[in-house]
Amino acid sequence: MRLLLVEDDNHVAAALSAVLARHGFAVTHARSGEEALQALVPESDGFGVVLLDLGLPDQDGYEVCSKIRKRTSTPVIMVTARSDVRSRIHGLNLGADDYVVKPYDTGELLARIHAVSRRTSHEDTSSGIETQMRLGPVHIELPTRRVSVDGSVVQLTRKEFDLLALLAQRPGVVFRREQIISEVWQTSWEGTGRTLEVHVASLRAKLRMPALIETVRGVGYRLVAPAG
Repeated sequence: MRLLLVEDDNHVAAALSAVLARHGFAVTHARSGEEALQALVPESDGFGVVLLDLGLPDQDGYEVCSKIRKRTSTPVIMVTARSDVRSRIHGLNLGADDYVVKPYDTGELLARIHAVSRRTSHEDTSSGIETQMRLGPVHIELPTRRVSVDGSVVQLTRKEFDLLALLAQRPGVVFRREQIISEVWQTSWEGTGRTLEVHVASLRAKLRMPALIETVRGVGYRLVAPAG
């Protein structure tokens, strides 16, 4: 798999590139936001994943993430020292598919890279079933991965859509955290639990329906179908 590493620190990039190469990745290193955007021009060979450090010298990392998302659907994993939930949600709202917080474990990073790439590969090879779900004002179109509330389209990331679609399959039924992580992230790695919480919070905010997804303490989550 080809991976675009956006990192301004050459020492960090060299060490990480060596690790990624040992695990079969062909790494292209971009040292700035502008270099990253140039590497993602439409006519270039596709990357499987973009690993984006937010601390760039020429542009705000969030801005770069937004620009990347406008020109390609390639999965983006943000790397940041900002561990607060608000910063993570902001990144997800801009189109990032996942994030890792510094300092991170290399095993964690590799697990997240493989998880987003597996999900993307599944989307590209699966045939869509003409299926739609209506939950009050929420309309979910599975073939086109389109979600709208009261007729207004809501932009969701891949994982946000997958999470919502999973819960919407059985409104009112509690999905265990382990089950959601297995279905959406295709992993049993327990460290994904925090990512799940962030995605739930982001969904509630984007849909502007905080009561739509209910937390069942100690168990998991369920979708509460709204009236109408």
